[in-house]
Amino acid sequence: MATITSVKDLEALTLTVTAEFEGTTVERLWQLWADREQLQRWWGPPGWPATFTRHDFRVPGTSIYFMQGPEGDRAYGWWHFLEAVEPSRLRIEDGFGDAEGNVDPQMPPPGEMIVDFEPTGSGARFSIRSQFTSLEQLQKMIEMGQEEGMTQALGQIDAILAEDAPAA
Repeated sequence: MATITSVKDLEALTLTVTAEFEGTTVERLWQLWADREQLQRWWGPPGWPATFTRHDFRVPGTSIYFMQGPEGDRAYGWWHFLEAVEPSRLRIEDGFGDAEGNVDPQMPPPGEMIVDFEPTGSGARFSIRSQFTSLEQLQKMIEMGQEEGMTQALGQIDAILAEDAPAA
């Protein structure tokens, strides 16, 4: 079972969510991000599954996705890959947008997400550090459920990793 923690740093304007997994490797966790099919299985929180209509996992690459709610409403987002050091770090500009990946000016401005992958004594972990441009932006994203949604989304990874386990 994953151990998931989150830390808000109001001074540094960051929200960091860390997920640690037993019995896996940083290379395996990297694949959860690199492979569109796997990413779609966990990126959206339960009840808001993600569909990546584009996933160009390279620098400079772009991903476009939407999360669809239980009533059919869609929330679109996009990523621009700024750095990818396999299997240790991703740096991504992320924002809200439309189906074509255009910035949604009615939503909070784009931010930066840094994902660091590290081995542990019994497995591996990754930390997602969201960097905000202002305290207002950080607070707005918390109000919109980013921390809770991210924690719930990461909780879905255990099922994907369990498929790797050898049959008993």
